[in-house]
Amino acid sequence: MTPFRTPLARSKPGVRQANSGFTMIELMIVVAIMAILIALAAPSFTPLIERWRVRDSAETLTSSLYFARSEAIKRGGNIIVEKSPNTADCTTATAVTQWGCGWHIYFDVNGNGSQDACVVANALNECDLQVTPAPTRLAINLPSSTGKISIDRWGMLSHTGGATTPTAMSFELMPKDKTLSDASAAKLCTGMGGRVVRIKGGESC
Repeated sequence: MTPFRTPLARSKPGVRQANSGFTMIELMIVVAIMAILIALAAPSFTPLIERWRVRDSAETLTSSLYFARSEAIKRGGNIIVEKSPNTADCTTATAVTQWGCGWHIYFDVNGNGSQDACVVANALNECDLQVTPAPTRLAINLPSSTGKISIDRWGMLSHTGGATTPTAMSFELMPKDKTLSDASAAKLCTGMGGRVVRIKGGESC
């Protein structure tokens, strides 16, 4: 006796199988829902992004200061950290105390307090040792700044561009259009010897 076998399911001729993809209307509904959810969630991400920007810039500035100190000790002083010129893209202020447009570091070979022409062929030149671009949507203020920081052979920092008188400094970092009272703001307290400590914006160095 031949055993009974269930025939394999086959599509009938002339009958189309249903598509498993999304229709255009379904896709548009999903996109619309995602757009609404993103719009609702975006404000809650803003403080997080601002804190990250402040932290990143604080770490970058700290690294630059330590690099400048090491170069000053190695080269016998005359290292200068100079702020980049202010532009409308990175700061609305014109004061020399505003460092939000970035900074650069160079060896002041002749000790005249300013950067002379870069001649790469010279063994001792005043070409940039490091260049830091402007941070994104961030204000950096350095009270009493002359636009330059000189570092002597002992690693001591000063606001002057030539002879060094050791000075304690306090960099103020805050999101653009915000103040030091904002939760994301921070300060970098720099001692005369160059040690850098980060604290909250509302605290005192």
